[in-house]
Amino acid sequence: MSQRISDIPADRLDALNSGTVEATTLTECLAVDFAALMSQALPDLGETTVTTMRAAASEGISRRMALAGRMLHEAYGSDAERVLGTHPSDTVRGWACFTIGADTRLDLPARLDLIRPFADDSHFGVREWSWMAVRPHLAAEIETAIALLEPWTAAPSERIRRFASEATRPRGVWCAHIEILKHSPEIALPLLEPLKADPAAYVQDSIGNWLNDASKTRADWVQEITARWAAESTGPATARICKRALRSLGKLK
Repeated sequence: MSQRISDIPADRLDALNSGTVEATTLTECLAVDFAALMSQALPDLGETTVTTMRAAASEGISRRMALAGRMLHEAYGSDAERVLGTHPSDTVRGWACFTIGADTRLDLPARLDLIRPFADDSHFGVREWSWMAVRPHLAAEIETAIALLEPWTAAPSERIRRFASEATRPRGVWCAHIEILKHSPEIALPLLEPLKADPAAYVQDSIGNWLNDASKTRADWVQEITARWAAESTGPATARICKRALRSLGKLK
């Protein structure tokens, strides 16, 4: 497994940049040359788009993903998800997520309907891009978003259940904070309560991280919630969630 971009063999990097294979590690995700991938995987794009992408090569990956999404939405319009959404490259499918985020015509229910298949993608990277791409829209209408995502907590797929939590974390990773949830995390209880004993470690980690985020501004609330959950649900899933939720508070003792 590659630990550094420089460790990736040249033929493997060529395959990633041609869009014929998926990345298997975060390092490989970060190694992809977006301009080269656009040029080879989407040859119908104009040179201007590829040139703009090449000029952004020094930007962080989240900024480049958002830029790609905006440009590809402009290029393909409502066909973007069809053109990009089943591509062999996880990066290209990630771009599809950001075309959904870039489409100003969509209301929140329509945006979530479109992003849902990507939230359930088999690739870890696409699943992360799915929530990052729509998170600004969720944050802008957080109470509506929570109501729309509540049924997702009962989905058969652990990936869909996890999206409901991960997309609404108060702080999150590689994303802007949701200020109202930092100070009033109880707003999100309709999402958190159904998942307090979720059997999937993937979901448990997300719920624990959600509460750990909240503990940095509302320690009292997180302590109260975890104490109640531990009393109501004595199984290992809830215990694991609570331990993860309280880890930052433990460091302060």
